[in-house]
Order: sequence, then structure tokens, then C-alpha cells
Amino acid sequence: MEMDAHPPASQATAVQRDPAIDFVRFICLLLVVAAHCMMVSPVLHKDGTVTTLNVLMEQSWFTPVAWGLMIVPLFFVLGGVTGLQSWRRLKAHGGTGFDFAQLRLLRLVRPAMAVLAVMWGGLWVALLLGVHPQVIQLMTAGAAMPLWFLAAYLTAQLSIPLMARLHERVPLVTFAVLVAEIITVDSLRGAVPVLAFANMIFVWCAVQQLGFLMADGFFEKRSRSWLLGAVVSSNLLLGLVTGVAVYPGNMVVNLNPPNFCLLLLGISQAATLQLLHKGIWWIADLRWVQVVIAVAGRRSMTVYLWHLPLLVGMSGLLLLTDVPKPLAGTAEWWWARIPVFFAVLVLLIPVVWLFGRLEVRPTAASHARGPSRTAVVTAAVVVLVPVADAAFNGLTLALLGGGAACFALSVLLLGRVPTPVLTRPTQEGAEMRGGRWHTLPAPDLRANLET
Repeated sequence: MEMDAHPPASQATAVQRDPAIDFVRFICLLLVVAAHCMMVSPVLHKDGTVTTLNVLMEQSWFTPVAWGLMIVPLFFVLGGVTGLQSWRRLKAHGGTGFDFAQLRLLRLVRPAMAVLAVMWGGLWVALLLGVHPQVIQLMTAGAAMPLWFLAAYLTAQLSIPLMARLHERVPLVTFAVLVAEIITVDSLRGAVPVLAFANMIFVWCAVQQLGFLMADGFFEKRSRSWLLGAVVSSNLLLGLVTGVAVYPGNMVVNLNPPNFCLLLLGISQAATLQLLHKGIWWIADLRWVQVVIAVAGRRSMTVYLWHLPLLVGMSGLLLLTDVPKPLAGTAEWWWARIPVFFAVLVLLIPVVWLFGRLEVRPTAASHARGPSRTAVVTAAVVVLVPVADAAFNGLTLALLGGGAACFALSVLLLGRVPTPVLTRPTQEGAEMRGGRWHTLPAPDLRANLET
């Protein structure tokens, strides 16, 4: 089946953001916050130590629910849609793959740098005030869990210029090769367990390619029966591979490192999104919904990174009070999840107001020019090294501080957002400023920073 070539530069720059995409991503973010509120259940013991129970994972009903509500693949589908559109806009304006990498790194690393630094400082203060080291380690590991997603998402986003080139030439072949690589890794992971982490790249890049296909209208051109067939067949295949014990039935277990099951979920979710697109678009086009998304959606990475540290910190402080603490898993505990969820949302308001600007501001330093290619590559390595260390060996307080320092160094290396000069001043979208032809809009570059 042939794919249409990607839009020419003049059309790529005119592509409007789909409000349905932003709305779905916002709803997914709320679901992630709600799910984590239903997982954290710490208990303080007389010796000062704390134990926790992941309540959701202990519930027999959660396995089929997780099948339907595992929305991580959908995040990568949506990231593929907006990422491809952003890359094409930047490319049409004379930007390079290194410019794109710098923009993506700045957008994702700066808010992460802030949360790591604040967590490291806060936990050190708690340690000096006499909090048990075991509690500090537990809070460090628990609050920083979202960082694995940052690493996976950042890796997929940095691959967009390369994967977009392959997509433009042989879209379905590119997708098929990624699927083959996923299955190969899954087949060998039993003999070489560490090989499973290769699917952190193959699975999420494949799911991201679904977003590329969606951005180019592949799903839009399919009939409703075709889309329904894709949903049914992907779920039937998922049921088959989990039913014969090739993969676990719990999608949370399949998540990290990811496997073929997450790709099947991504196919099902992409097709479902297209089936429901008109209804979602109608809701997303409501004025008050647009206002909420405009405020919170542009700061989605800040919300994602901060919600779990706030939840863990709030839960820890409540252990020191006389507030009634129902036993985990009881009816009272489940009812208490509602105020806990809204309490986290309230705590997020000042945090997003204070730190959200790191996500939307276009510049990081005052360099006259953008960084060199070597600086961009070095910045990416500096970010991924501590994240990989945490993935393989677990996150400690020392690594938390080291990670914050590495992220800060990365931001310094990246400098300010580049303003590439056109070699052909007549190219569409260029304008004269200060005697030179510039191609990125001034003064606000947020269109190029959006994920």
C-alpha cells in the first residue's frame, strides 16, 4: 500500500495543531496522575522505616483494566504526530536535525533539571533532620520513577529527523523493519536479559511511526470497518500472545522494558483515536476546554515530572500527622483516593506557575549563536548517561544530585535556540530582521518547542 509523500515546505509550515491531539494528551496526563494516586500507600513503622504497597498491582481486577488504560503507547503516537509536524516546519525554515535536537533537549531537560535539583536538596535536608536513610532512599526511588519515560520519550524524539527521512521514502517498510527488530529482541531476551532494553528504542520508535502515519493521513484515509478491524485484530493477537504465556497478561509488567505487547496496544489506540476523532475534536473545540489545554497543555512535562514527587512528599508528611490512615485496599482507602487526587492537583498549581516557564521559554542562555553540533551531541550524552545508570542500577540520592548537575551542564551546552540563516532569502517564511534573513519566528519560538 503506497503512502503519499509528505507535504511540501509551503504546506508543512501552514499545518495547524489538531486540538483533538492536545485534548487527548491532556486527558492521558490526568489518567497517569490518577493511577499513581491509586498506587502509593506508605506505612510508617515504630523504628522509623517505611514500607509501601503498590495497591493496584495487588488487585486481581487490575490486569484487564490495565489492558484498556495503559495509555503510554498513546503518548508516543501523539508525540509522533506533533514531532513530525514540528520537524517539517523547522526543516522548511532552514533548520537542521541538530537544531531540532537542541529544541527537544531544551524542552524536556530544563524542567527535569529543576525537579531533580529540588528533590536532591529537599531530601538532603530531610536526611539532616533525622529522617531514616531507608525512607530517603524509598522516596528517591519512588518520586523519580517518571524519569524512565523522559529517557524513552527523549530518545524517540531525537530520532525524528532520521526516522522522518526513512518514513518519507519507505514508510511501511520502515515500520515493518522496526516490528521485526522488536520481535527479534523479544525472542532473545530470555537468553540475554540485558538485550531487552534495546526495545526501549525499537518499541517506542515503532509506536512513534504510527504517529507519523497518522500525521500523513494514513488512518484518516482508512474506512471505519478497516479501523475497527485494526482494533479487533490487534487486541485478538494481544490476547493470543498473553494467553499462551508468551508475554505476561499485566501490561504494567510489559512496560519496562517494553515489548511487542505495547506495539499492539499502540496500533489499537491509534485506530481508536481515528475512529473517535470527530467527537473528540468537537469537545476539544469548546472554548473553555481550549483555555484549560492552553494553560496546562503547554506545561505537560512539568505536570508529569512533578506530580509523583508531590504525591510522595505529601504522603510522607501525612504519616507524621494524626490524619486517619485507612488500611490499603479497603473501601475507606479507595474513597480517600479522591481527595488525594485533588490535593495533588492543587499542589501542582504553584509548582506549574513557578517552574512551568522553564518548559515554554525559548532560550536557555545568552550565547550569540546556537551551539555547535559537538555541543548538541555532548549535551545528549550528558543527559542519557545518568538516566541509563538509574535504569540499570536504580536511583540513589547521590545519583539524583549527579543527574541534576548533568542536566544543568546539558542546558549550558545547548545555549540558546538557534536562528538559522537561509541560503535562499526568497524561501517562504523568511523575514528581514537587523539586516539579516531569519527563519524562526521572533520573539516567541514556542511553536518549535511543542512536543
